[in-house]
Amino acid sequence: MAGPKTPPYYSPTYKRNGANYPSSPHSIRINLYTLAIAITVLCFIAYLIGRGSISASPVSNVPATIPCIPLKITSTTAVSNNSSASTSREVDFSASQGGDEGAGSDYSVKVYPPCDIKYSEYTPCEDPQRSLKFKRDRLIYRERHCPDKSQLLKCRIPAPHGYKKPFKWPKSRDLAWYANVPHKELTVEKAVQNWIRKEGDKFRFPGGGTMFPNGADVYVDDIDKLINLKDGSIRTAIDTGCGVEVKANKKVKTRLEICLKKLQQSMQVASWGAYLLSRDILAISFAPRDTHEAQVQFALERGVPALIGVLASKRLPYPSRAFDMAHCSRCLIPWDQEDGAYLMEVDRVLRPGGYWILSGPPIRWRKYWKGWERTRDDLNGEQTRIEEVAKKLCWKKFVEKDDIAIWQKPYNHFQCKEQKKKLMCPAQDPDRAWYTELETCVTPLPEVSNEEDVAGGELEKWPKRLHAVSPRISSGTVNGVTAESFEKDSQLWQKRVSYYKSVDNKFNQPGRYRNLLDMNAYLGGFAAAWVDDPVWVMNAVPVEAEVNTLGVIYERGLDILLEMDRILRPEGSVIIREDVDILVEVKKIADGLNWDTLIVDHEDGPMEREKLLFAVKSYWTAPSTQDSKNTTSPRI
Repeated sequence: MAGPKTPPYYSPTYKRNGANYPSSPHSIRINLYTLAIAITVLCFIAYLIGRGSISASPVSNVPATIPCIPLKITSTTAVSNNSSASTSREVDFSASQGGDEGAGSDYSVKVYPPCDIKYSEYTPCEDPQRSLKFKRDRLIYRERHCPDKSQLLKCRIPAPHGYKKPFKWPKSRDLAWYANVPHKELTVEKAVQNWIRKEGDKFRFPGGGTMFPNGADVYVDDIDKLINLKDGSIRTAIDTGCGVEVKANKKVKTRLEICLKKLQQSMQVASWGAYLLSRDILAISFAPRDTHEAQVQFALERGVPALIGVLASKRLPYPSRAFDMAHCSRCLIPWDQEDGAYLMEVDRVLRPGGYWILSGPPIRWRKYWKGWERTRDDLNGEQTRIEEVAKKLCWKKFVEKDDIAIWQKPYNHFQCKEQKKKLMCPAQDPDRAWYTELETCVTPLPEVSNEEDVAGGELEKWPKRLHAVSPRISSGTVNGVTAESFEKDSQLWQKRVSYYKSVDNKFNQPGRYRNLLDMNAYLGGFAAAWVDDPVWVMNAVPVEAEVNTLGVIYERGLDILLEMDRILRPEGSVIIREDVDILVEVKKIADGLNWDTLIVDHEDGPMEREKLLFAVKSYWTAPSTQDSKNTTSPRI
């Protein structure tokens, strides 16, 4: 790795009528004098700011300083904001890091070594060894348990040896490189060839599954015959993976063991969601980490939204009324147990009028009870208890046909208010999710004036829904957000994403990127701006953020960037927008992670203190097995 560099700044070559300006030697001499005077003035202002004589810019949340260093002007980053004829170009990151190291400059870079190859699939809060220290009751040991500070790895997680760039979407739905997720154990069930097959150096996913032997596409068509998946009323969906184990005879496998085995066989994590995408329905799948995490890793490798998680003792990490549809296909979650707590959680995250789909045990038990190795009475009792919980929730049985049963959540609690009075949760924040205990109570819906109203407001159908003002905003329930600010935010992100594409042409290459993460999503404007591209965006909002604390997170140091490095694929990209002072510090850490970085001006020009850092994780993998003995895994 090259030694530390003077932090680069992007300074565009200004244009007038399409030509660089100025153009004459005389004007250049004048401008050199002007530039020298300007730098002197800027340095003096920086001195005053540093001494507290002038208040810092309100944009910055750290004391404002302007380093007096040479500005770099490179033609590779010149972009004309005002010229409609300007063309996108790929950023030349190497050009941004040239130049001499400034004498006496305080730009030290700490280099972070690679971790041992055994950490190739390391997931900090889902460590199988750490999980064994926690209770097995209700699968608490399968929930998130994050390391304390003394257990944090201070090294870079390697990709598997031989890692290749994933197939482009939609080809990735059906193919993945074996080297990227090297788990042969997932193909041990060879009798049913439409589950998952290894073909040379690739995995193929024909789209089959335990409950959809004719393929996930046909299974989705079967659902479409029962509820309308094409009219835009259903846009968001959640697919639940394995759930908690039940008390069973020691001679009988727990439900979790059975479920994980079925998932290994069928790869149902992602198959359902993968085939909903072609119908403009965005589904997130979740399942617990197995002894390896290949279930969710395979989904992400295929470009399908997925998350490691389990429905056990904590709420799902989503706000209330988030999904139009929930789905469980042989997930073996004991919906009838714990006084209905698990169905009550599904009820919390379902929108008014949303659907819950159940296939697999106990549905159609009269036909399958022998194959499921359970008694008729056992299965009949389970379905009866599920029906009773659904009635407590005021759900109606929408339809049951062949292997599929569907319930519908009411549009409001107008008619069943008295019925649910005893079950209603006390005053609480229904949107609070992370590390919040499950409760055996029903999350109340917003009040309505009559039984025809939709609690919380009726949503537009997709795609109008994308740009329509959310009912939560129009009703004034989101503090500080109005219809006007929502629309401004949408327009702002359209402008920003367009600018990103003009700076780095890779964002214009179809299929170059598939899985995106917005680490401070706010109103989802970033995701909305990508809606016409073949990508999906996982939106994250900091739990404790009132407005935007991401800058504070960066100020606290390394861990957040190391975690970003862990979840990034080789040659994955990062865009960070922050005050220039923070970005300079971020760049030091990024250089230590061996990212290629470039700081560019704000889309509104160089006078804005907020800048953007574009970075690309370098391609590197774990060494081959014979070379891995000398690799270390530092901890602090």
